[in-house]
Parts: sequence; structure tokens; C-alpha cells
Amino acid sequence: MAEGFPDYLDVDYADGEGESPEDYPSINDKIEKAIEVTKKGLEQYENPVVMWTGGKDSTLCLYFIKEVAEKHGYDVPPAVFIDHYQHFDEIHDFVDKWADEWDLEVIYARNEDVGSYVEENDLEPGDDIPVDELSEHNQHHIRNLLEYEEDTFPFLLDTYVGNHLLKTVALNDALEEYDVDGVISGVRWDEQEARADETFFSPRHDPEIYPPHDRIQPILQFDESAVWETFWNFVVPDTVEGFPEDGYVPESAEDLPNGLTQDDIPVSPKYFAGFRSLGSEVSTDKTTDEPAWLQDMENTTERAGRAQDKEDLMERLRDLGYM
Repeated sequence: MAEGFPDYLDVDYADGEGESPEDYPSINDKIEKAIEVTKKGLEQYENPVVMWTGGKDSTLCLYFIKEVAEKHGYDVPPAVFIDHYQHFDEIHDFVDKWADEWDLEVIYARNEDVGSYVEENDLEPGDDIPVDELSEHNQHHIRNLLEYEEDTFPFLLDTYVGNHLLKTVALNDALEEYDVDGVISGVRWDEQEARADETFFSPRHDPEIYPPHDRIQPILQFDESAVWETFWNFVVPDTVEGFPEDGYVPESAEDLPNGLTQDDIPVSPKYFAGFRSLGSEVSTDKTTDEPAWLQDMENTTERAGRAQDKEDLMERLRDLGYM
């Protein structure tokens, strides 16, 4: 951790308190706030990173970071990709392609102790992992932080133990290894009830739980429809040569303008295929065959395709460091 953290920071931890997307009524209002928070994050933190899942929200954060960094002369921070061993193959391909396209440094955060046990024993998702076969580090998290008492747990991402070990422990270990003081994250107020009270700069300072750091959250004020509106009117036109400058909303992967293909567009192919939220290969389903941005966002739930075991535990998981 940078010496003196957080004493060297001048950020308002109450910024955004009590607010909702309705407090930023226009798309320009939302974008202006995102730029303000992003700029503050890049200038205040000595060792920031950006969380990148390959999903729309974290990719939108990357867009704002790249724009602000270019305009004001900041370095683009490394991206942290949590490899939880249960991703869709298309997610890995997407991250690899656009990291190369945008010249990004990517830190792959993995719980290699769990991953090695899975590989050595040829486990499939859902198979049991004995707690006493894991490292003292992981056993400490399971027994002392999660207070989990069973002898085994399933190798599944969207469960209490699985999510914590495969995502949160992997992330916290990476934050400690790279001495990170600020994590730029694409969480949104409307996405999940446990995130509704977040602020734009959110402290995570308890060393008993995670390496002390702050969460920098530039797109809290966006709702799902605003994210897609920004993609098709700003992100894609600004980053894809040949895409109409005044925007264009495709109705399918075959409906792209000017001879462009899905591979030319920084939008995961899973969204084109009908997924609204990207979780794990074994616990996330598409909602319909329509592209995500054409679906009924007002009357359906964005994360309905996610396994609900984890969704029901979100508040507790976030207390332990989950995004």
C-alpha cells in the first residue's frame, strides 16, 4: 500500500449518498458525472486499477478512463480480470482481443490454490472440494471469515464459498500483490439491491477483511438502458472506425453498418446472443434471443439469468470484499 494511505487523498466519501439514477436525468448528466469521478480517481490514487469482466459496465468504465487519460495526460491503469475458471470461452476471447486492440495491461487474478486442486483432480463444476485439501490462507477464509462448517463445498462460482474464494480472495490477493490503493469498478445503483447505497468513492479500509483500498465507481448513476444508449451513441462511434458518428442501434449481429462485423465492436457477443448479465458458464442463462439492448428493461430483471443463491447473499458477500 502506498505510504500514508488514505491520508494523501482528497476525495469526498459522501459523494452520491442518498442519490439514485433519477438525480442524473439526462444521458449528458450521467456522462459528465462519470468523467468527473474518473478524472478524480486518476489524479488522486497512486496505484489504481480498473476491474474488467468483459461486460458492458466495466467496458464502459474503460471507455471513460481511456478518454479522460488521453485528454488530461494520465496513464491508463492496468485492468484486473478475475479468472474464476467458469467463464464463457467468448469472454476470454473478447478480453484478449480488446486488451490487444487498446494496448491494455491485464492482471489476471486467480485463486490458484483452488484452480490447481480442480485441475489435478479433474473436477467439473458442482463437484465437491474438501476444505482440508486447500491452503491455510483459503481455510482461514472459509472457517474464520465465512464461518462455514461443512467438510466440503461445491466447485461452483455462484455460491457463498465458491464466489468468495474464486472471486473475492483472488481479487484481494491481487490488490495486495500489486499494492493497489484504488479500484475503479463498474457497479451501478440499479443493478442489485446491495449496491443501492454505494457512493462514488467508497472506502474499504479494514485490514482484517481486505487490503485497504477505495472503490472508485464512475457509473453508479447509469441504469441499464443508459449504459446501452451510451454504447451505441458514444462508445462504439468513438472507438470503431467506420461506425456512424451520430450512432446506430443494430437489431442483430448481422445488422451492423458499413460492412462492420460483430468482431469489430467492443460489445461482448453474449449480449448479441440475448444475455443481459454475464456470470459463469454454468449458472447464467440468456433471457431471450433478442440482443440485450432491445429487451424489455423496464419490466424484466437484468440479473434474472444469474444463479439466485449468490444473489440472495450479495450483502454479506460485499461486506467481505465482493464487487
